[in-house]
Amino acid sequence: MLDKLSYYWRIYRKIIFQDIKTKMSYRSDFIISMIGIIVTNVAGFISFWIIFKNFPKIGNWNYYQMLFFYGFSLITLTPMQCLFDNNWNLRLNVFTGDFIKYCFRPINLFFYYMSEVFDVKGLGQLLCGIAAVGYSWHKLSLGFDLLILLKLILMIISASLIMISLMNVAASTCFYLLNSGYVMVTMFKFADYIRYPLNIYNKVAKFIFTLIIPIGFSSYYPSLVLLLKDPPLISYFTPLAGIVFFYISYKLWMRGAMNYSGTGS
Repeated sequence: MLDKLSYYWRIYRKIIFQDIKTKMSYRSDFIISMIGIIVTNVAGFISFWIIFKNFPKIGNWNYYQMLFFYGFSLITLTPMQCLFDNNWNLRLNVFTGDFIKYCFRPINLFFYYMSEVFDVKGLGQLLCGIAAVGYSWHKLSLGFDLLILLKLILMIISASLIMISLMNVAASTCFYLLNSGYVMVTMFKFADYIRYPLNIYNKVAKFIFTLIIPIGFSSYYPSLVLLLKDPPLISYFTPLAGIVFFYISYKLWMRGAMNYSGTGS
């Protein structure tokens, strides 16, 4: 098992380094894109601040708690953007027939396809998220020790798997639908909802965002584990939800990929 993981890690490292080197050869484009991501997120924080100048609280949540939700969501979205960004190219590759080349590699098809692209621009989003969480953490006096650090890492990884899973499912629809681009765009729009606590929505939305489109596990529930002394029991199911939904999304993605037979031309 360890040998296999080591083998895949060596392959992944080589592929990613080549992709980063390619992107860095266009330094101006890289720098402008990175600045654009940071400016976009800073603008989001400014809008966030303006809202709270007029509304000191949203529901039972104060400014710093809301800032924590916002920053945490940026962190958990980063793995999806950096490591699984090639999902956005899947529809085009399937449509043109270029996807067929991935089917003949002697390694896991999902792994090889996703590892081909690493979106370094997502690191700008990560920095903004860390800054927001760090600042709100300090203002809320949450404390810090080894156990809290382990919970933080576990919740970030688990929450990240949820949005990755949703985008995997959305991307896999291209194997069955001719015009599947709107599915990806629609699913990505749900990322806007994870920046706010789930309990500000009505019961129907809360049910949907917990069990059907489980974005509640992308920010709200894992954040409660860190923000509250006695979080609701469902919050502790975030790691299980992340693993289960990722496994399901992987199987759906692979099922579509394994049934792919090219354009027929």
